[in-house]
Amino acid sequence: IEWIFIVDALNFSFWSASTVSQKEMPNRQYSVTLEENDGGHTYRGYWTLCAAVNRAQSEGIPITDARYWISASDAELEHVFRGDAGTEAMPMLGDRIRVLREVGGVLVEKYQGRFTNMLESAQGSARRLVDLVVSEFACFRDEHEFQGRPVAMYKRAQILVADIWACFEGKGLGHFEDIDCVTMFADYRVPQALCHFGALEYSPRLMQYLRESERAVAEVGEKRAAGRVPPVPGLLPSGHQWEMEIRGNSIWAVELIRQHIERESGTRVSAILIDFYLWDYSKEYAKEMAAIPIHLTRSTNY
Repeated sequence: IEWIFIVDALNFSFWSASTVSQKEMPNRQYSVTLEENDGGHTYRGYWTLCAAVNRAQSEGIPITDARYWISASDAELEHVFRGDAGTEAMPMLGDRIRVLREVGGVLVEKYQGRFTNMLESAQGSARRLVDLVVSEFACFRDEHEFQGRPVAMYKRAQILVADIWACFEGKGLGHFEDIDCVTMFADYRVPQALCHFGALEYSPRLMQYLRESERAVAEVGEKRAAGRVPPVPGLLPSGHQWEMEIRGNSIWAVELIRQHIERESGTRVSAILIDFYLWDYSKEYAKEMAAIPIHLTRSTNY
């Protein structure tokens, strides 16, 4: 449980500015190589986080202990998440350290240093656990305002519930009586897959902006691109109307897919499993979907 929690607490923003225009994995993208039974294996993207946590455990570092998150120095935590020689640093590493210290402080103060205690207090309710997570941890509050109305996406809080449910196969601590209330996890990869399958369609203006933004980030660098305001190509700010429309429509598209599957098959299906399939597909068939740009947002939300 504690391993799942640290991974989902840090599960955000793995795209690399060095790859967005090239649609490939150059050697300088942040990566973590582990020596395994069949030799060395190099991980990229989200899997670098899992690999770094596993490496820390193999080195005797108490990386799943909340007390370590608040007592370790920045240099020690930077060492935990170090990449392979010659590669970029982990994206948003400073923000990840800040998140660790925040959630670690809350767990130590209120839950005896263990997320498992918070999980048990939710009493088998996915909705209650999501509410607990976003109320206790400010860094999980994926909340915005859209055309004057409050909107909550809660990507990381929901995927935390889903990962526990999936890892425990819906049993024991992974049993949630209301697991179907969880939506898809609105990020930057699943919308790409939804566009690929025709379930989501970007307007010509938005598609042009996203494509030109990939080129802009590659040409002028991420820091300079972050200062641009849409429709000038660059990083799409978190909470911008276009970003929220992409994420919100992705949630609704997956819900429509879920309803269609249930209607046609007579079998209940969770939005979680549809999201898992689409995310896995987007990683396996990245080259086939290279013509569809992802939206480039730097955020702790996803």
